[in-house]
Amino acid sequence: MKLAVVGGGSTYTPELVDGMARLRDQLPLEELVLVDPDPHRLELVGGVSQRIMAAYDHPAKISWTSDLDAGIDSAGAVVLQLRVGGQAARHRDESWPLECGCIGQETTGAGGLAKALRTVPVVLDIAERAGKYAAPGAWIVDFTNPVGIVTRALLDGGHRAVGLCNVAIGFQRHFAQLLGVDPAQVQLDHIGLNHLTWERAVTVDGIDVLPQLLADHGEEIASHIELPGDVVRQLGVVPSYYLRYYYQHDAVVDELRGAPTRAQVVAGVEQELLDMYADPTLSKKPDLLAQRGGAYYSESAVNLMSSLVRDTGDVQVVNVRNAGTLPFLSDDAVIEMPAVVNAHGATPLPAAPVAPLFAGLIAHVTAYEELAVDAAIRGGRD
Repeated sequence: MKLAVVGGGSTYTPELVDGMARLRDQLPLEELVLVDPDPHRLELVGGVSQRIMAAYDHPAKISWTSDLDAGIDSAGAVVLQLRVGGQAARHRDESWPLECGCIGQETTGAGGLAKALRTVPVVLDIAERAGKYAAPGAWIVDFTNPVGIVTRALLDGGHRAVGLCNVAIGFQRHFAQLLGVDPAQVQLDHIGLNHLTWERAVTVDGIDVLPQLLADHGEEIASHIELPGDVVRQLGVVPSYYLRYYYQHDAVVDELRGAPTRAQVVAGVEQELLDMYADPTLSKKPDLLAQRGGAYYSESAVNLMSSLVRDTGDVQVVNVRNAGTLPFLSDDAVIEMPAVVNAHGATPLPAAPVAPLFAGLIAHVTAYEELAVDAAIRGGRD
């Protein structure tokens, strides 16, 4: 299979390449093409990616190009991991909402809306071109934030797309470490929307161990998601890190006002990474990459693409049409939860009823996402 990564000049890319090389038995990869409008970054990221694959003795051919149509030509899957406007635009998204007393964040609140408005038209153009030039039946795997909004725009446009986030796999690995078990033994009752999810159960060998996890490691888990321990205990579930922007809005605004933006921090890390990638002897992903974010992205991406291509029918947490799963949402809404993934796409598993405290917020944010997609496609202040 040929795989095209649009946004391949991202400093994330060596993480993805490392996963594809390590998990070579899961994904029949013959050719990898990195596509990016920045030729300088492409050369650095492409070079280290090539060396990583060679270090694992992976036979896939690697190339890179700024020509989108050529890059996606005949691809069996297209991964989207782009950032329109780069870290400079992200810095603005994270700054100006604070002047209005609102959260400045790249996917949540006003900054997230700004990113969606910039991103959706670009992604839809890429998808249209993939429909013309990629292999028949090619899948689009979206890792581009805001994932829920972008995935809904792709699905509304009739494209074969599945959205992907690393929050669930991060929790799975974190809980496995706390429990001292293999991550494969841990299943999550992960419910909600992209960057608006809760872990309602943590199952090991058929037993829900979440109550014991909260009893034994509640403060550590709360610290991990940057919420007070009493909030987590009161909820009785584990919210994602992004729920702090709702549960502690004013405190987080004060915190953000007194600190560099995440964009400024990431820009510094990215420059260090690019300097490392320029070293012709570097043939493995550097430890610094962990500070860039996106932990376990490669594993989740490879697992998803493998299931779509090989028709495995296993269960993964993805962004997919609601299709009646949560009865208080429209069928067209995009939710993030466990789904059976095969060659036909992803089908969400049946879900237990959602408590009003969570259902209300899910419904509210879904309404915003629906309006955001409409605004991104049709424009207009209304």
